[in-house]
Amino acid sequence: MNGPLPLISLQQLELHPDPTRTVIRPFWPAGSDEAGKVRLQRTVERIMAFDDDELVRQLDRTWRSLEQRHNGTRAALLRRAEELDEMVGGIADLPESRRLLLGAYFSAEYAFEAAALFNPSIVRHPDHPEDEDGETRFILSLRGIGEGHLSSVTFRTGTWHADGSVTVDAPGPTGVPPVLGEVLGWKDAQTIQIDCTHACDPSEAVLFPVLASQSRGIEDLRLTRFERSDRPGTTFIGTYTAVSADGACQELLQTDDFRSFKMHPVGGDLAHSKGMALFPRKMGNRYLAIGRQDNENLWLASSEDLFAWDGGTKLATPAYPWESIQLGNCGSPLEIEEGWLLLTHGVGVMRNYCMGAMLLDRDDPSKLIGRLAEPLIEPGDSERDGYVPNVVYSCGALVRGRSLLLPYAVADDYTRFATVSLDRLVAELKR
Repeated sequence: MNGPLPLISLQQLELHPDPTRTVIRPFWPAGSDEAGKVRLQRTVERIMAFDDDELVRQLDRTWRSLEQRHNGTRAALLRRAEELDEMVGGIADLPESRRLLLGAYFSAEYAFEAAALFNPSIVRHPDHPEDEDGETRFILSLRGIGEGHLSSVTFRTGTWHADGSVTVDAPGPTGVPPVLGEVLGWKDAQTIQIDCTHACDPSEAVLFPVLASQSRGIEDLRLTRFERSDRPGTTFIGTYTAVSADGACQELLQTDDFRSFKMHPVGGDLAHSKGMALFPRKMGNRYLAIGRQDNENLWLASSEDLFAWDGGTKLATPAYPWESIQLGNCGSPLEIEEGWLLLTHGVGVMRNYCMGAMLLDRDDPSKLIGRLAEPLIEPGDSERDGYVPNVVYSCGALVRGRSLLLPYAVADDYTRFATVSLDRLVAELKR
């Protein structure tokens, strides 16, 4: 399963996509853009012509379909009716039952992880920031792919047990979609607030595209538990790739509780790249990040305000056959005794994606101390087949003492877990 260096211990746990997990999202019939309002109006008039008996029958059908699978269904459908009113008018003053039915006709269930569940990132659970009886509670972010190859972000909670084993909790029974809310903090013209207020557990929150910049997907959230500078304590900040018809760009996500989130675009040289990963604290009054703005090499970038990222220092170039095509990171740098541990990915022959590691100087991360000459993990016989063959990949790991918990994706399909001895890993890093 792994290469010449037997540094990892593979867990039996696997996470696979589940088509029964759905959320309610907007549905606009084809041609229902600004130029297609005539069709929308015709459809609304057709539904409005239903008599009261038909209205009751269709609402009953709606509730049978949705109420056991979703929280906040009524509120979601009324929000859709409000959005429809903004498009065609004449709906706001209708009886609630009519507005609910119109909202239902212009909504759809979306199986957000039906095709794939992969590219995980992991952080300590905000409600359990310290180990308890030697056990570590965590939150896992995952990229789910559903209909139309659309990527969303979903979450799981779990435990890294004292004996080294890992369990992931069953997700909540419903999926809660994002709702635009009032912005608190990071308040400027580019910030949006999205809330999954009906989520009883972080595993119920689903972040699917809500902005034009994300219209074709939200991909590969790289989370880090970040030391706050505005007040004592920590928060969680992640970078992700937003994909639209115009291409890919980097955006930031911030949350304290994994139910309410802020999003903000990245500006500067890193704006239109992929694979940005933040350091978990400021250094010298500046934010630091690993980037790949040239799509080939690893760079160290800095910012005064977290949002604008210009310039940068080239940190590493491909050096070994398994990374000859390109280098990238596999999540935010992790602070250990020896410095900053940076998990990497390399692309080699036949577009194989392998995972490696580098060690950066603690005080000056622009200095590369060492790197693995052979992959830490590479696609084996049991990991070659899937949506995208020959790929192992991660968006983040978790350190506890001298051990590393590494969730990773297999073939852009499902997720596995491994543990790594930091002592053995550091000893293999080539100076």
